[in-house]
Amino acid sequence: MHAVGIVAAAGSGLRLGADRPKALVPLADRPLVCWAVDTLRDGGVADVVVAVPGDELTAFATVLPLDVRLVVGGATRTASVRAALDAVSDPARPAADAVLVHDAARPLTPTDVVARVLAALAGGAPAVVPVLPVVDTTVTVDDDGRLTAALPRETLRRVQTPQGFARAALVDAYERLPAEVELTDDAAVVRAAGVPVTTVPGDERAAKVTVPYDLDLAELQVSG
Repeated sequence: MHAVGIVAAAGSGLRLGADRPKALVPLADRPLVCWAVDTLRDGGVADVVVAVPGDELTAFATVLPLDVRLVVGGATRTASVRAALDAVSDPARPAADAVLVHDAARPLTPTDVVARVLAALAGGAPAVVPVLPVVDTTVTVDDDGRLTAALPRETLRRVQTPQGFARAALVDAYERLPAEVELTDDAAVVRAAGVPVTTVPGDERAAKVTVPYDLDLAELQVSG
């Protein structure tokens, strides 16, 4: 099975309080995107495409290995993955059987998670996502902030990346998705096309870096 990795790295660093794209924010003196690319490669996905902001191509090319392909991402995550999928489908390249989509903002994802996703794809699953149990009580609230219901934790999961897909299934799902529709992750895109999604165990270390406190925790993990 030949798998290609896509790293979504076109997001801004506003919530992180950064003066640069989030993926270029350093963790232990290395940009987050470098950690994410290494996660895929160390996990067995050698061919990687990174979707980046159009005005930051040079900055990303400076920090990433020469054989990492860069594409200009869109205004949304969905648009960025669309652009990267076009590169994955390049007829001049070896045909990919599978695609793993990873967030640059999950720099410390263990390679074990990548291995579990790849194993499930090799076993025939058309779509695979790593998940973790929800341990806190989770509720819904109304517009005034009043609690309206408590959700049963037994059936709730937190979804992580990398998410893996049979390439044909992911390409078809994106072709079916209207251009104006924005979904939160690629599992939602394939589910909208009727593709069943399998889960594998995630890892707490694969936490997403969104706000400064998340980056502080990641620094502690690296230094500890």
